[in-house]
Amino acid sequence: MRVIRLIVAAMLIIGVAGCASKFKSYNGPEVTQIVVNKGARRMYLLHHTEVLEAYDIGLGFSPNGDKKISGDGRTPEGNYLIDRRNPNSEFHLSIGINYPNEADIAEALAMGKSPGGDIFIHGRPKKYRKGGRDWTAGCIAVTDREMEKIYAMVRNGTPISIQP
Repeated sequence: MRVIRLIVAAMLIIGVAGCASKFKSYNGPEVTQIVVNKGARRMYLLHHTEVLEAYDIGLGFSPNGDKKISGDGRTPEGNYLIDRRNPNSEFHLSIGINYPNEADIAEALAMGKSPGGDIFIHGRPKKYRKGGRDWTAGCIAVTDREMEKIYAMVRNGTPISIQP
């Protein structure tokens, strides 16, 4: 009887551990575009014109206006692509946005500055939960649980439109 209890307990532990994975699967409609409305602090995952998911978001610590230079705390505005994934991100999981583009680089260089980079959609780990809504260096933040779903749904090459 004791052996059976140990086996059942081990199976429960293994089953619960498997459910805790940050890597989810997704078998629904393809996400064909991401739309971010900075003013409303909302992000939409779309299949053509159909909204599949909508999320409240946090932005850079100085959210008003378009990102111009490194360190300005702004989230870029414009049309970009999802171009990379980081399963080991400091921010739980993250998907990269191909900022800066050629126009962003030229604009920053005209000011004698760097445009910055490393703009991601990512989670919000515990050490950053005490900050306000807009706390990133220019990225788009969601909860860790939401990021797990987004990471599963969005593929590299997906267009993202970041609007004021």
